[in-house]
Amino acid sequence: MAFNEIMANRVREIIAASTNKVAEKKMFGGLCFMVDDKICVGVRKDTILVRLDPAVFEQALEQEGCRPMVHGEKVMKGYLFVDESVLHTKKQLLYWVNLALDFNRFAKPAKKK
Repeated sequence: MAFNEIMANRVREIIAASTNKVAEKKMFGGLCFMVDDKICVGVRKDTILVRLDPAVFEQALEQEGCRPMVHGEKVMKGYLFVDESVLHTKKQLLYWVNLALDFNRFAKPAKKK
């Protein structure tokens, strides 16, 4: 699995400033940051995946460089890919990571198998 190491380090730094309840797992074709055992942010080769409140999903989707996560033919509401091309500054990345961290407090954990 190839993922952008530089972007992963940038995301890691932001999340570490907010919580120590983070684990890293390789999944979704990249590196996923799990906060409180819940998917929060993923880093792939040229995008990040953010899990955000489904209530703001449509509005967020309208922003430049954003597209929904699609599994099979189903749009995964609340999961959004953000292109690296719109994440050059710390402020830009902070916006998306903080949206994911804010929702993480309310998100339901994945069902245990």
